[in-house]
Amino acid sequence: MMPSTTPLLTEIIRNAAHPLTGASDDYDSLLELVGDARFVLLGEASHGTHEFYRERAKITKRLICENGFNAVALEADWPDAYRVHRYVQGDNTDTDASEALSGFKRFPSWMWRNADVLDFVGWMRSHNDALDASRRVGIFGMDLYSMHASIERVLHYLDEVDPAAARRARGRYGCFDTFGCDPQAYGHFTGLGLEPSCEDEAVAQLIELQHKSLHYSRIDGLAGMERFFDAEQNAAVVRDAEEYYRAMFQRTISSWNLRDRHMVDTLNALVSYLDRLQPPAKVVVWAHNSHVGDARATQMGHAGEWNIGQLVRQQYGNACRTIGLTTYTGTVTAASGWDSPAERKQVRPARPDSFEGLFHKVGLPAFSLRLGEHSHAGFRLRESMLERAIGVVYLPASELASHYFLASLSDQFDAVLHFDETRAVEPMEPVSSGDEDEPAETFPSGI
Repeated sequence: MMPSTTPLLTEIIRNAAHPLTGASDDYDSLLELVGDARFVLLGEASHGTHEFYRERAKITKRLICENGFNAVALEADWPDAYRVHRYVQGDNTDTDASEALSGFKRFPSWMWRNADVLDFVGWMRSHNDALDASRRVGIFGMDLYSMHASIERVLHYLDEVDPAAARRARGRYGCFDTFGCDPQAYGHFTGLGLEPSCEDEAVAQLIELQHKSLHYSRIDGLAGMERFFDAEQNAAVVRDAEEYYRAMFQRTISSWNLRDRHMVDTLNALVSYLDRLQPPAKVVVWAHNSHVGDARATQMGHAGEWNIGQLVRQQYGNACRTIGLTTYTGTVTAASGWDSPAERKQVRPARPDSFEGLFHKVGLPAFSLRLGEHSHAGFRLRESMLERAIGVVYLPASELASHYFLASLSDQFDAVLHFDETRAVEPMEPVSSGDEDEPAETFPSGI
């Protein structure tokens, strides 16, 4: 239900909002809100909106240059993002940002292979080139969909540093060969109990790697430490992805919870690693609103799901800031089903009984709004309303059922950025014009 006296509420929001005009001081208030925080979680209401990527990049650049942030963590697979990390560090053979991003081949490739990310990665490389190696900013992935790619990375590392351990790893990971390169086939057969799982093998491989961490980390100085860290994180991906894909076909475990727990565990491992190299670790997170907004303030949280925003807040308290990004209408790059081609789709005007519909009534083309406990607007926005979430799949024909959920915005985020009309992100590969009346897709959600 929309909060009462909406005309008065829109006036309250308008008076509290800071218009975003493209000026250099647009985010002064936001950086003041960040203060000494070590974690800034930047959301997005879709995975295919140009303004969300562009503005997150602007904010992140300022956090790096003015607040000393030294890492960006993405809702992306570890091996693909790590290739980009090596490029921005000046540490691999990729000749430009486009080549460094070429590892993002898995659906949805446009999420990271797009013009805005290309520009940001180019900026990071230029920024780092002017710094000593010890002060360069890194970029990392947190997700767990790369089970087979991560297996290959572990084996490649062990082939170089410990061939005997590599042979043992191949024996363990060979358990997955029965299912080919399709992790969902693995999850289907093992989750339903039709085939034995590879859980023990994945766990044993990570444990063996960790038991030799002191030895491996001493090989080749600081470069050796980073190579071991990469291998260890890939082994952790294999362990957690194995459980995740099994859980997709079980009703007793939430695969959503396993995925977000993995992303937070990866974030914690990254912080621990960076604290040894260039303390204090300060990390910007780029992920969907549904991951960075505190789940306890949403109907998903009430159903038992948690997310990155909740877990980081619980662990780090006031050292964390969560910022949501919303839109009312425009276009978006999205698919009509999982593993379907990218399309440029029209985003329907948000429902009038949603936060986005309320923000449209404010009458500003773009604005930021702080939602802290001393904010009158923030107090009023604690009432539960609908909020829209567009993932990599967008289904306008079933939008209410597919893309809206109830949330308390002020408990979910510390601040929100609203862009009333937005346009689709530009993928590095061509997209087609979408048909908004495609049939509904129920699983997976694509967020």
